[in-house]
Amino acid sequence: MTLKGRSFLTLKDFTAQEIGYLLDLAADLKAKKKKGITGNSLKGKNVALIFEKPSTRTRCSFTIGCVDEGGYPEYLSRDDIQLGYKESVEDTARVLGRMFDGIEFRGFKQETVEKLAKYSGVPVWNGLTDEYHPTQILADFLTLREQFGDLKGLNLVFVGDGRNNMSNSLMIGSAKMGVNFTILAPKELWPEDSLVELCKEYAKESGCTITISEDINVVKGADALYTDVWCSMGEEDKAAERIKLLSPYQVNEDLFKLTDNDKAILLHCLPAVKGKEVTEDVFEKNADVIFDEAENRMHTIKAVMVATIGEI
Repeated sequence: MTLKGRSFLTLKDFTAQEIGYLLDLAADLKAKKKKGITGNSLKGKNVALIFEKPSTRTRCSFTIGCVDEGGYPEYLSRDDIQLGYKESVEDTARVLGRMFDGIEFRGFKQETVEKLAKYSGVPVWNGLTDEYHPTQILADFLTLREQFGDLKGLNLVFVGDGRNNMSNSLMIGSAKMGVNFTILAPKELWPEDSLVELCKEYAKESGCTITISEDINVVKGADALYTDVWCSMGEEDKAAERIKLLSPYQVNEDLFKLTDNDKAILLHCLPAVKGKEVTEDVFEKNADVIFDEAENRMHTIKAVMVATIGEI
């Protein structure tokens, strides 16, 4: 299988087989890294890293992943380039595409990353937008495979803001990969109907279920609970409203007991606001898995770069 020359903007664009290929490649690269083996698949490749939003895991993952495979990463913050204000996104894309072999974008609008892909002529990777966070899902799925051996048939429940980029992307990825996926959220924060219907079509093909509910009892039988901050970047002004809406959906010991599964785990994309979306005791009990998940950002992002611009 080859993904050479492909952009990575949303998991909607990838089949279950292609997602599985990226996970297999990431697992292989991770195993080699643990043995001190790095590669040259990105030798001579230059990668632009555009960040409208700050980042710990995404920036470090792209940087280290690129260097590990012999490439050169160039970090470009909002203050470093004119993207979208003194120069159009289209023109910036055409300039960067002449100089770089691949472009990562982490920012606000999905439209921006799509324009970069359309006009640059090189693979573009979505490091996060307000709508989607596909590289995070690869890390989540690699972690679930490490914990449970297989994805198909697992029961995953996302608890919190059901219409943010994480819940959107987990729903798409789960539907593609045969993971039974549930969003537990107040009705005010349910995902768009059109996306739910699309994911239900994917789920018919993979043989899984998609459930949207405000009843906390839907966590029964969950293999993994997943939560995220209640206010995404750029939504800080809505903090009081979100706390009021989401406090009944805090991931705590009582919620875990409702899973009726002693082996259930917690995933979190980080950073975490302990005491809000998750209690500190539950977070710390699951810390090893959560930080495996954080590390897996690097291995899965490396796999995306190697698969799309590397020489394998």
